[in-house]
Amino acid sequence: MNKEAAPKLQGKTRTGKAAASRAAGAIPGVLYGHGIKNASLEIEAKAFRTVFDEAGQTTLIDLTVDQQGHNVLIREVQLHPVRSHIMHVDFYQVNMKEKVTTDVPLIFTGESIAVKDHSGVLLRNFDTVEVEALPADLPRHITVDISQLKNFEDVIKISDLEVADGIALLGDGADIIALVQPPRTEEELEKLEEEVSEDVEAVEGVADAEEGEGETEDDETGDDDESAKDTEASKEDESKKTE
Repeated sequence: MNKEAAPKLQGKTRTGKAAASRAAGAIPGVLYGHGIKNASLEIEAKAFRTVFDEAGQTTLIDLTVDQQGHNVLIREVQLHPVRSHIMHVDFYQVNMKEKVTTDVPLIFTGESIAVKDHSGVLLRNFDTVEVEALPADLPRHITVDISQLKNFEDVIKISDLEVADGIALLGDGADIIALVQPPRTEEELEKLEEEVSEDVEAVEGVADAEEGEGETEDDETGDDDESAKDTEASKEDESKKTE
């Protein structure tokens, strides 16, 4: 099988502050890993986003920094907490002869008869699966064909996934990735509606009770105020009589 060429990315050593790189339209980052010292770098933002959208964090990237080539994986991407743009990137240089482990995205394809013809609901328990492979063998994604789910008893397990030679699926092979749940019966829907109705009534009851307590407190406060006014009036009357 012919393997696709690794996406290419250009960078350069960063000598200034990270904020200055961002202001110039670049993304600050760090390069570390097998056989090298940690090095600060910067990547043109638009170019990185293009490669990241294509490769994700599971595809080997051909990164050139100051004319020096590096086989890397994107290990971490830090996003701005509000604006969600990329703030910083970690590149990990791999040893091409050593296996690595990483989480690979699952892509669900096909059409389930249990969903189409029997109104079932597709349940996906995993969006990624952990694999072990040489860096050059890491897949960009793994395809899950849900057309295998023809009835409500069918399931797709980790052990059912098809991967190329040299790729090992980690985790429990018996773990279920996807299945189709039968639609709710009328009895189940009615029971669900009753439970929701009971919850609403309970909440309304608590609210009414709290409102009643508030009115009682207001009444008591009003009585206290009236009592205080009567006392003051009595004092004034006695004072006038004395005079």
